[in-house]
Amino acid sequence: MTWSPETYARFRGFRLRPALDLLAQVGEVPEGDVIDLGCGSGAVAGALATLARPLIGVDMSAEMLAQAPGYDRLVQADIASWQPETPPALIFSNAALHWLGDHATLMPRLAAMLPRTGVLAVQMPGQDAAPSHRLIADTAQALWPNRFPPPPIKVQPAEWYADLLMPFGSVTAWETRYVQHLEPVASGHPVRHFTEGAAMVPWLAVLTTDERGQLIAAYDTALATPYSLRPDGSVLFPFRRVFFVLRRD
Repeated sequence: MTWSPETYARFRGFRLRPALDLLAQVGEVPEGDVIDLGCGSGAVAGALATLARPLIGVDMSAEMLAQAPGYDRLVQADIASWQPETPPALIFSNAALHWLGDHATLMPRLAAMLPRTGVLAVQMPGQDAAPSHRLIADTAQALWPNRFPPPPIKVQPAEWYADLLMPFGSVTAWETRYVQHLEPVASGHPVRHFTEGAAMVPWLAVLTTDERGQLIAAYDTALATPYSLRPDGSVLFPFRRVFFVLRRD
């Protein structure tokens, strides 16, 4: 997949707020590196720098890393297989790990990288079953039957992650449903303008230019029912996010 930092950054404020809410629950961390796992274009770098630890950004996208200032070091790597050089003080991941499967293996593997009192802090969208995300798959499958398999629901409830990670230490887990006020757009639906910077990327990546136009037009139409426009053309868009913070014993 090719990521567009500009498209993703259109809603930087909405995407940054959950990261700051997560960071507020991290507390003290031991000596060692702070890893921003799936750092993207570095939206959280400034906030993580306040921890006064060496800050390393890790991401697979060269396009995103090229616009990621504020790190002591950047590493281009697949976050599914990344390994730290030394035990990190904090592994912080904001809206990245939902792209990966097999969380039952992934999260304990990350937890095992931490030293005593080290912290794993994760935030992921929990929108898989919401109309905004479900309609991308439904629309693509209606346009091109049997071409795409049904997408799995990868992100589990917060209590699932708490139960999984409690053997490693103390865990705080929670969910938040943000109501985002999306401003009117010149064309299409405001929710589509939000999702095309992230949730739509894997689908658009495998389509031709003409097919992308077909998907976008049909998806815009489908969004009108669950996300009706307000009189000024804006939309109130509920968005669920799943959080957990593990501190190693």
